[in-house]
Amino acid sequence: MLYESESGNLTLAASGDTMITRRLSVFREPRFVSLIELFRNADVGYTNLEMVMHEFEHSPGLAGGTFTASEPANLKELQWAGINLVSTANNHSYDYGGDGSLTNIGHLKAAGLVFAGTGGNLSEARAPGYLDTPAGRVALISASSTFHEAGRAMDQRPDLNGRPGLNALRHSTTHTVDKRAFDGMRRVSRELGFESRNAAQRRFRPKGTVMEEDDTQISFLGRKFLRGEEFSTSTTPNRRDMEENLKWIRDAKRMADWVFVSFHCHENGQSMDDPPEFLKTFARACIKAGADGFLGHGPHVTRGIEIYRGRPIFYSLGNFIFQNDTVRWQPASNYESVGLGPESTPADFYDKRSENDTRGFPGDSTYWHSVVAECRFEARKLDQITLHPIDMGHGKSRSQRGRPVLAEGRVMRVALDRIRRLSKRFGVDVQVKNGIGVVRP
Repeated sequence: MLYESESGNLTLAASGDTMITRRLSVFREPRFVSLIELFRNADVGYTNLEMVMHEFEHSPGLAGGTFTASEPANLKELQWAGINLVSTANNHSYDYGGDGSLTNIGHLKAAGLVFAGTGGNLSEARAPGYLDTPAGRVALISASSTFHEAGRAMDQRPDLNGRPGLNALRHSTTHTVDKRAFDGMRRVSRELGFESRNAAQRRFRPKGTVMEEDDTQISFLGRKFLRGEEFSTSTTPNRRDMEENLKWIRDAKRMADWVFVSFHCHENGQSMDDPPEFLKTFARACIKAGADGFLGHGPHVTRGIEIYRGRPIFYSLGNFIFQNDTVRWQPASNYESVGLGPESTPADFYDKRSENDTRGFPGDSTYWHSVVAECRFEARKLDQITLHPIDMGHGKSRSQRGRPVLAEGRVMRVALDRIRRLSKRFGVDVQVKNGIGVVRP
């Protein structure tokens, strides 16, 4: 062989959502150091960067929940920890508007940290980021199904600039109900005048983009309903968004040795544990198009693993760094949402939001147990996935929790039992050996 990368060997250390607000390099617990070495020893250390790196120089955008911000110096902390590839398409990409998104991109470029998922226009947001490693050139494409419409990147036009934002994958939802419920909605729609409003709106929309209502389907309160025998919900990815993303996967396949897709998705199927149908459709299409792995995240909990055509699909890797309640400042609207005034401090807001750590994320341990997936490829084939359970300190003080260490004891068992149970739904057997999970295709 002329080049090492011709061997087709690669190790990827993949983690979920990173909401970092504090330094990492000052800590020295053995279980933390061992976790860091896992990333440093891999060819690719990946995480979803769910923080906008800036100095609060921009006004808040149209986000909800935590308005994310972190000191740009924390990018160096991630690099210290072995992270060399990050995704930026997520529901917090636009927390501080288009200017905040562009500032985040500027800091990533200044740090030399390879990223994908956001850009000054839609083409930039959809384009891959490229990481050079001894094992070959690695491409990352990053998209999100959870976003505010104002944060969706838009194309350039000959007569107008594009819009900064994220690479969005839209989807449609169809609800099926029985005849009794369907007839009830038709009656409500008729009596309250919804049908006439819908007809007026249809006149101003492009032909073919609006569902025609008849005796089997209706648009009610902005949702699509079909008449059937029982109740169900189905979701499908937006065809244009999916095809455009698949185009970039095929492009990256010709430009790099390895291609991975990152996807941020808060939506779910029957429960939070289940990925929605549109996500499964998109993930499998990505593998068919040439992706070597699909790295899901978003719900802040782990979901199952699928091996599709010999490639891994992680429907959610859960959290990795979870410091969302030590963001330095929050906008006035957040304080008002919990009944606090301008005299209140950030700690007041976080205490009130979680009712002193009894509700929301701080009140549920599920969000604080996760895994880091180490994927080993040999001769271009997936040889093994090793799942390392991590503990992010549920129940600890706000100043301590959120930083991951390798899990032990009960937390280790709970984290691995969960992902083993959820992966069985996809026919994947996770064997637990010596405190880690092992998957062999």
